[in-house]
Amino acid sequence: MNAFDVLGDPVRRRILELLASGEQPAGAMVEAIQKEYGITQAAVSQHLKVLRESGFASVRQDGARRLYSVSVAPLQEVDAWLGQFRMQWEKPLRALTAEVARGKKERATSASQSRRRR
Repeated sequence: MNAFDVLGDPVRRRILELLASGEQPAGAMVEAIQKEYGITQAAVSQHLKVLRESGFASVRQDGARRLYSVSVAPLQEVDAWLGQFRMQWEKPLRALTAEVARGKKERATSASQSRRRR
């Protein structure tokens, strides 16, 4: 399955968001996803399986619990692919940052001059 097919599903993206904070037990993820999306435990398990089989998540046994974590390699591949487009938004963002800084400096200078006149 293509990385964007995996990430195209909002439930799988949400599971990855939950895993971004660290390793999570399957039960906690099932509970959170069921609450947010109203889907069955079996459906959540299927999404977890897709994430495992596509390499986006890994699982380890801890007694009776299954603990899931994010696997970064596929995300690094997505980031590398997005890199070819990054300049499309980075250049305008740098220009915006510079303009905001210039505006703040002008306001500070203006306020300082106003206080001196009093």
